[in-house]
This record gives sequence, C-alpha cells and structure tokens, in this order.
Amino acid sequence: MPRGRSTFNKRQKEQARQQKQREKTERRTQRSQEKPEGSEVAVDEMDEMRRHAEEQAALFHIGSEEPS
Repeated sequence: MPRGRSTFNKRQKEQARQQKQREKTERRTQRSQEKPEGSEVAVDEMDEMRRHAEEQAALFHIGSEEPS
C-alpha cells in the first residue's frame, strides 16, 4: 500500500527530532563528565582567595583578640 507524501514528511520530521534528542543527551553526558574538572578548578580558586583574605586580615590585625 503506497504511503502519502504527508506520511513521509511526518516520518522524516520525527526521525530528525529523535536524532536531535540523542545528540542533546550525548552533549549533556559529555558536559557532566567534564564538570568535576571544572568544579575542582573553582575549589582551588576559592582556597586561594580564602588564603589571600586571611593574609590580608593578618596584615591589618583583623580579628585579633588584643585590646587596642
């Protein structure tokens, strides 16, 4: 039984949609695998900023218990 043109177009459109969905899922998976590396960099930067803030606080004697 021959199929009409609209059936063919619908099938092509659905196949394209499914392919896009697969590609999107694949990209999401790749990003989630790369994410821990990026978060480690952010943690290192935060540690460095915290250490720098502590050094600055020590220079200005902020938070010291000595009476002025």
